[in-house]
Amino acid sequence: MVNERTGSGMTTRRALLGGLATAAAARSAVAQSYPVRPVRMIVPFVPGGGADPSARLVAEPLGAVLGQAVVVENRGGAGGTIGTVAVAQAPADGYTLLYGTPGPLITNRHLMASLPYDPDRDFAPVSLLTRGAYVMAVHRDVPARSVAEVIALAKARPGELTFASSGIGAGSHLAGELLCMEAGIRMSHVPYRGTGPALQDVAAGRVTMSIDSYGPMLPLLQSGHLRAIAVTSAERMAELPDVPTIGETIPGFEVGVINYICVRSGTPEPIIRRLNQALVQVLADPELKARMQAAGSSPPVSSSPEELGAMLARESAKWGEVIRRAGIQAG
Repeated sequence: MVNERTGSGMTTRRALLGGLATAAAARSAVAQSYPVRPVRMIVPFVPGGGADPSARLVAEPLGAVLGQAVVVENRGGAGGTIGTVAVAQAPADGYTLLYGTPGPLITNRHLMASLPYDPDRDFAPVSLLTRGAYVMAVHRDVPARSVAEVIALAKARPGELTFASSGIGAGSHLAGELLCMEAGIRMSHVPYRGTGPALQDVAAGRVTMSIDSYGPMLPLLQSGHLRAIAVTSAERMAELPDVPTIGETIPGFEVGVINYICVRSGTPEPIIRRLNQALVQVLADPELKARMQAAGSSPPVSSSPEELGAMLARESAKWGEVIRRAGIQAG
């Protein structure tokens, strides 16, 4: 009886181990064969927006490394929600990527009463793509040339100074609110439908200032219509080495701007690792870095899936608190 039980147990254990080995081999085969057809990279915003240049610059070399084309597909609308839902509802097979910005998986959950997806449960992180900062700029006639002078001006004229953003709840809006909180000042927020119109009105003198992306702001800085006061990164930007950080005046102030790649949760782990390895290779290329810098995009930076997941959680907690304190609602 004992020997029979032992023999039966050994047979069961061998069968289990054999099954596990077969499953592991199958997963490995999936990763090795992936991809066998083109991959979609969904940008949840309309063409021509701030996310477009870096998405398209990354897609081509990523496709070359993977051996299949990576096709950028714009699905704009509802603050990035429409495109994000498309990824959440796609098969969990690695053929549909989300080009993420701060909105879809970080701030929208705090801004909107409800979302048609769960930012935590419906997505699996793959890699960071870019990490940059905003530039704080004023109209050229504003009598302030430093963060301290802007703060002093705002305190002398409470509520009179204005700051433009690309929309309610956008990164440029939240950065302005954080500045007001940390500096103890009050400025009036003027939302626009996009970065372009917002910056044009600052350049025309209809709005005092904006804290927004460097790329769209660059032509207006070069023409002299806008004057850069500071940057929101922890360290000075290589593109603007003479422009101080806001943190040099307000210790600890930092606003990072990240873009990243996620896939639908349930995507096989070997495929996530394959995508991550390909992105790490692509983003380390000096030629890509130069092309992205020339396009005004944030510098390329890769990460592990685990690092990206932790970063998304930290950013969500930080901006959730800012949104709550400022009483911001986008819909």
